[in-house]
Amino acid sequence: MAGDDSAAKDAAAAETESLPPLSDHEFKIYNRMADAMEQYHNYFRQTWTLLWTAATTSRRPQNLTVKQFLNEAISFTRHLSTHHGIEEAHIFPLLATRMPEFDAKGGKLVRQHEQIHQGLEGFEAYVRKCHAGREDLEMGVLKEKMEAWGGVLWEHLDEEVRMLGAERMRVVWSKEEMMRMPM
Repeated sequence: MAGDDSAAKDAAAAETESLPPLSDHEFKIYNRMADAMEQYHNYFRQTWTLLWTAATTSRRPQNLTVKQFLNEAISFTRHLSTHHGIEEAHIFPLLATRMPEFDAKGGKLVRQHEQIHQGLEGFEAYVRKCHAGREDLEMGVLKEKMEAWGGVLWEHLDEEVRMLGAERMRVVWSKEEMMRMPM
């Protein structure tokens, strides 16, 4: 699999080198999906960092009560699940017609979603139990619930934006097609 990824990167790089430079206007058109995705992903990065910092220092932010902190965690899980659901239902199928990373049957970005959700489910169950008062919030446990999938989450957040970047998209899609993309 890793060889497939590097071969695809090499092919895309070779094609990009033979293309003329993009004007600022063209760059905005081709980079539009990456820009939009980056905004969503920045929310996930910020919230993850808030939760992870609390878990690794055993101190929640002073401006948040335990309930508010747990609400942040629950909101994070809902937003991430919804975001991935929308991508897999509406965005990835279109992209997968020309970009194998987005293919529902083994595309790298879809596999990353699966890995993320394996860890996210345990994390969500724990924070919901804490929120409902069935368990006390323990930062060490929270950290354990985050460790297994944090690496793949951050890799995914970066890689997905990179895949949607102007230099990659211009190799695969026309300017007119980009303007019709659903994001």
